[in-house]
Amino acid sequence: MSLLLDSRPTPGWARSARRTRPVGLYDSWWTVAAAALAVCAAWGAAVWVSGHLQADASLHTAALFVHLATLVLGFGAVLVADYYGLLWLTGRMALTDALDSAARLHTPIWAGLAGLVGSGMLLHPDTSSTLTRIKLVMVLLLSLNGLQAGLLNRRMAARRPSEQPPRRFLAWGAGSALISQVCWWGTVITGFRNSQR
Repeated sequence: MSLLLDSRPTPGWARSARRTRPVGLYDSWWTVAAAALAVCAAWGAAVWVSGHLQADASLHTAALFVHLATLVLGFGAVLVADYYGLLWLTGRMALTDALDSAARLHTPIWAGLAGLVGSGMLLHPDTSSTLTRIKLVMVLLLSLNGLQAGLLNRRMAARRPSEQPPRRFLAWGAGSALISQVCWWGTVITGFRNSQR
């Protein structure tokens, strides 16, 4: 009897359910928008916690070290990813290689950004300061820009290797890189200026 049941064909709905994969972060604008809402909520929570958390001197020193180390990790990875883009623009690297290399850097970039936010909460930033507010907004912009840049990377990687990307993708990539550089350098400069006070 069990042999007869096992030999029955699988219903269509069961076959399609088996083949579906989980929804990925960069599958559509909807998934990126949902992630952006989560990032905004996490950013708001981090800003709130930083205003209510007081670290002692030793924890403050450790947080400062982690802050600087994760800055090197995140910003360094961003500079390398942008360098791969420049190599492609100058014809010294294939687009697929540049995209694959940049995609591998997403983990250190996000780890660096998360480390900056986590350690920054322990540095007790003065949220009443204009410079600090500018820095906090730039950190949020970096996060949101990173999400949409990941979607761009996915869409460009889905194209045929020999196919030239459309101009709108090139403009999108240039805008993403510009926002990234302005915000990373801006956070470094405002952080340095704040430390001089």
